Amino acid sequence: MTANRRNVFILFIAVFAALIMPDRCIVPASASEVRNAEELLASMTLRQKVGQLFVIRPDQLDKKLTLDEIHDPNAQGVKELTEDMKEVLMRYPAGGFALFGKNIASPGQLKRFTSELAAACAAAPLVAVDEEGGRVARIANSEGFDVPRFESMQALGADGSTRRVREAASAIGAYIREYGFNMDLAPVADVNINPENIVIGNRAFGSDPSVVSAMVSAYLDGLHEQGVAGSLKHFPGHGDTRDDTHTGLVAVDKSWDALLDAELIPFRDNFDKADTVMVSHITLKNVTDDGLPASLSEELIAGRLRKELGYGGAVITDALSMGAIREAHSSAEAAVLALKAGCDILLMPWDYISAFNGVLRAVYDGSISEAVLDESVMRILKLKERVTCR
Repeated sequence: MTANRRNVFILFIAVFAALIMPDRCIVPASASEVRNAEELLASMTLRQKVGQLFVIRPDQLDKKLTLDEIHDPNAQGVKELTEDMKEVLMRYPAGGFALFGKNIASPGQLKRFTSELAAACAAAPLVAVDEEGGRVARIANSEGFDVPRFESMQALGADGSTRRVREAASAIGAYIREYGFNMDLAPVADVNINPENIVIGNRAFGSDPSVVSAMVSAYLDGLHEQGVAGSLKHFPGHGDTRDDTHTGLVAVDKSWDALLDAELIPFRDNFDKADTVMVSHITLKNVTDDGLPASLSEELIAGRLRKELGYGGAVITDALSMGAIREAHSSAEAAVLALKAGCDILLMPWDYISAFNGVLRAVYDGSISEAVLDESVMRILKLKERVTCR
């Protein structure tokens, strides 16, 4: 065997082993063994680093479920962590979980489930939920939960009272923290400009960018009072659209200057206290030349969001299972493109195993450097560190 062939064979064996072998030597750390982000990153295997990028539906761990069942909101969801699911998590160690109404049965069940998920992870996971208040509230809109309920964020912010918004967000943060969550995929920072918008509507605080900005700030303050991380969504602004990225591609005609004058104001004003910024899947025809959804666009994320606007915190994609992504990209392609674009947290890919392996292969073949991977993982670990210390 020539030296070149031998080297290729050795690389193949290394990649194959990394793809199939679980990190069985890693066990969850006890409270007394919690290490800081730098120490934790230095101790991680490559598979663990890749896993940190992903916040997944817990249903992805159940091998008995099809992908369609996993993502169907009306299908049965997993409500406990079985031994078989722990085995999958050992092999594909996710950095966090996002729970939905289908994963929620009762207060006691929910507390047990989030506790089981946290205990099964070598590094403390992000445990996230869409609990905006109003029509998007997975816990408040589930039966059997005695928690505060709110008509909508639009109604809450109608009188311009930031105090009311902060108190509402603090109440939301308090009860989701009680049920084991440390991250709320909220607030909506979109400006509700288009009255025909079927996606945002009354989820937004209003149609005035400065008012929305003040309300978003107050909402983050309320979450932070309870030690819960938030996420400004949906950058660069989903408020002036009519179509839904859940089902397909949505293109926006606005120029960058027009976005700076309206949609981007609530984001820019709150970068200093943002835990994460969630990037939508809208396509900006007059801003980027790559034709990609915002969440996959290096021009937008690395160029506009990070370099031009100066945001240095963690960037999270909107759900990578949505139609705007799936109609053009495989789970592996979407995960790799998002990471290359500058995203850190890859939210709910359609096929988690495929996405995980896609990123792992990209690191092995050099299309994603381990230094870039480490940068993203460090932002995630720093975020977890802040949530833990709040």
